[in-house]
Amino acid sequence: MSTEEPGIVVTRGDDAVQRIIIDRAPVGNSLSPLARDALTEAFVQAHGDPAVRAVLLTAAGDRHFCAGAGLSDGKSTPVPSQPKRLGDVARMLQQGWQRLIASVLGCDKPVVAAVKGAAVGAGSSLVLACDLVVMSTEAHLAQSFVHRGILPDSGAVHLLTRIVGLRRAAELLMLGEPLDAASCERLGLVNRVVAPQDTEAAAEDLAVRLAAGPTVMLGLTKRLLAVSSESGRDRAFEQEAWAAEMVSQTTDLQEGLRSFAERRDPHFRGV
Repeated sequence: MSTEEPGIVVTRGDDAVQRIIIDRAPVGNSLSPLARDALTEAFVQAHGDPAVRAVLLTAAGDRHFCAGAGLSDGKSTPVPSQPKRLGDVARMLQQGWQRLIASVLGCDKPVVAAVKGAAVGAGSSLVLACDLVVMSTEAHLAQSFVHRGILPDSGAVHLLTRIVGLRRAAELLMLGEPLDAASCERLGLVNRVVAPQDTEAAAEDLAVRLAAGPTVMLGLTKRLLAVSSESGRDRAFEQEAWAAEMVSQTTDLQEGLRSFAERRDPHFRGV
């Protein structure tokens, strides 16, 4: 019987921010299958909980944000055996890392990441799936799949292409060279680059601000961003009109209009 602890810590304060910590520093914050699935469930829970209005994702230590897929004990990396049946690899990927990335993308609450260390392979994809990213000047991203002869997975091709475009995505995936924080900011892979000691505080500030915002509108904006980057104009406009109809029924919209007329700051309730 396994005695492994998943190493995923979830807390929520009075500010409606759900804080998720990858607490696996001794193994580079890599994710064993148990840890990966626990992280997935944390995002699924945040999506379904109306008391959660934003998510903050951080990691323990300063060296690694997430080193990607890992073992339970992190002591060794065995050579994977040939899959026994055709379709085994696809099923494992769909039920594992793709499910995690989908849980971040599908969470209807804004997700902010604080990246203080290296984000490698699937760990890099985890960063790219977040809505806003604050990165330490000492951190870096690396799509390292090519160095192991592994096909880029965990949504890497999809995420990189929609963020940086086809040509740059090809370079990052085919060469696998690490990108420092300044390069990540220049390419639009992260939103802000700050000093290491300020990384979590800057990300926390963004998460708290988002949690105090009009939650329904922010969730639908996240959905429209995804639709617009993956479909044509007609589909994007159709979804925009549908989302506007949904937001028109919210209390937050009425509060926003009243506060504008009364020349005061709005007090959104998330409904």
